Amino acid sequence: MQNSLQELNEIWDRWNDETKQLFYSNYGDLPYLLNIKVDERLFRALAQYWDPAYSCFTFGNVDLVPTVEEYTALLHCPRLQVDKAYSRAAYVPVFWKKLMSIMGMSEQWITTRIKQKGECKCIPWRNLRDLILAHPDGKKKVDVFALSIYGLVIFPRALGYVDKTVSDLFDLLGKGVTPVPAILAETFRSLNVCGRASEGRFIGCVQLLIAWFHIHFWKVNKVSYRVFSGHYSSLKEIVATPRRDDISEEILIAILQNLQEDDVEWRALWLIPDGILYCYGSFDWVPLLGIWGAVGYAPLLVLRQYNSG
Repeated sequence: MQNSLQELNEIWDRWNDETKQLFYSNYGDLPYLLNIKVDERLFRALAQYWDPAYSCFTFGNVDLVPTVEEYTALLHCPRLQVDKAYSRAAYVPVFWKKLMSIMGMSEQWITTRIKQKGECKCIPWRNLRDLILAHPDGKKKVDVFALSIYGLVIFPRALGYVDKTVSDLFDLLGKGVTPVPAILAETFRSLNVCGRASEGRFIGCVQLLIAWFHIHFWKVNKVSYRVFSGHYSSLKEIVATPRRDDISEEILIAILQNLQEDDVEWRALWLIPDGILYCYGSFDWVPLLGIWGAVGYAPLLVLRQYNSG
């Protein structure tokens, strides 16, 4: 199950270049996620090869996992500080106060729009949409749009709503905290749930996961020197690359099961990491803190993704 992203796309398309550049400079390439087509058959096939014991995909003899470095490069956010990961503070401001800070609206405006969805407080997307369209402050309008992407695309827990916990993370982005470990953690946790319960709902960022898959498995022409340009966007190129979406789930499962090492583009051609996170002190396992919990991460298993062997 996914949120409809049509209205987000329509708002983005109406913005002028100045507003779009303000968004890119503050939040990176998130808008390209709105145009990544999710092949549900491909995702279901992928989920069957997730190994929760080792937190990686195992396709035949091939072990591969989305990494912090790959997701950081895909999101391409210049203000991220990779050494400042999200962790839930001991004292977290109440939901409406955080929304007041993010949106620049009054307490009354906020509190009358907060809803209860199950165990969680949320704010409806329709209220955020109306605010984006009418907000007189250009910076706040961009912030609310970014919050909406985080709530509807990256952490889509309650369809049609932005969850309170998402605002905890979003509130820290202005302080340079990188959201990437939290995005990976919730992706891994959701894959674990889908594996345990055949009908479990994936609440990670499926668009980013699909983009990651394509860079390793769908062979493409070598990326040119554009990768060294500050304006190059890997997500933009992924969106613009035609993909087949007519392959049955059964065929996809068979393809993945029989993958050989030569079938894999081990290193994303545009990835030029300064350093690689592969251990935590003397431990091979690295803890990733998500917004709803923590998981283990074992990138040591897949160092081939950086050194091609």
